[in-house]
Amino acid sequence: QVQLVESGGGLVQPGGSLRLSCAASGFTFSSYFMSWYRQAPGKERELVAAITRAGGSTHYADSVKGRFTISRDNTKNTVSLQMNSLKPEDTAIYYCNAKFISIDYWGQGTQVTVSS
Repeated sequence: QVQLVESGGGLVQPGGSLRLSCAASGFTFSSYFMSWYRQAPGKERELVAAITRAGGSTHYADSVKGRFTISRDNTKNTVSLQMNSLKPEDTAIYYCNAKFISIDYWGQGTQVTVSS
């Protein structure tokens, strides 16, 4: 059965760092385009970062460019999001997404709170 399990969220002070990880199973990970989304209270879910199947190309939301880095390991079926210089506006639930043509898989989300 398909599973995307996020980990690494938590409470961090402004300016701090966190590394999110997503462990995938139940599908051919290397065939899927992987992304991280986030949803803050009262707001719509938004794309944060995405990475192509082989990891050769990445895309970032303007709000996180230069601060966040997405990466994947197709040998371990994992995708990660390194988040540096965190700001209070980065507070949200972060979701891992796997996409292949019309197929979309989602994780359960991990909470990131940036606060002093």
